Amino acid sequence: MEKQYRLLPQVKVASTPCFVMEVIDLETVTADSPALMAMTDLSVQPTATIGPRILLEQANVAMIQHGVRLLVATSEVEPNRIVGLITSTDLLGEKPIQVAQQKGVKRSDLVVSDVMVPVSEIDILPFEEVRKASVGDIVTTLKAAHRAHALVVTDGTSGQQLLGGIFSASQIARQLGLAVQTHDLARIFAEIDAVFAGV
Repeated sequence: MEKQYRLLPQVKVASTPCFVMEVIDLETVTADSPALMAMTDLSVQPTATIGPRILLEQANVAMIQHGVRLLVATSEVEPNRIVGLITSTDLLGEKPIQVAQQKGVKRSDLVVSDVMVPVSEIDILPFEEVRKASVGDIVTTLKAAHRAHALVVTDGTSGQQLLGGIFSASQIARQLGLAVQTHDLARIFAEIDAVFAGV
């Protein structure tokens, strides 16, 4: 028997003014908060992916559309297999110009695989370590690696690793109550350190 769904009653807007609800940020963190509070959980929020042969300009558009500064490059042959990462710094920094000069091509001809960090060079955080960590631990780890992002990996059922989460320095800064106006990583960390120090 086919399940029946009910028709909900609709009413007119009240005569008193109707306002857009303000977002309540339930994820405000401190240095001692559990790290998981600052992690983008990829089991809930889909991973922003891109193919390695996509032009850099298209990758930039994809970042803007997804509202992210990092895209996971996945294999065209083996679906969902990670082949690299590309960040907004990789796209908009000096790297594309240097690679274009080395290859003797125009910057506009470069694709994601030309400037991405290949999977073999990616450092990851094991989920079991993250589960026991604090936000302060994550910031310390990002600073030591001079990176804006950290990937969190868990073990899958077939022995393969699964990307389960991403940490972003700029997202942590926002969750600490900072209005992030820069892509300069050193400045973001300086602002985070000031919050941690209670300045």
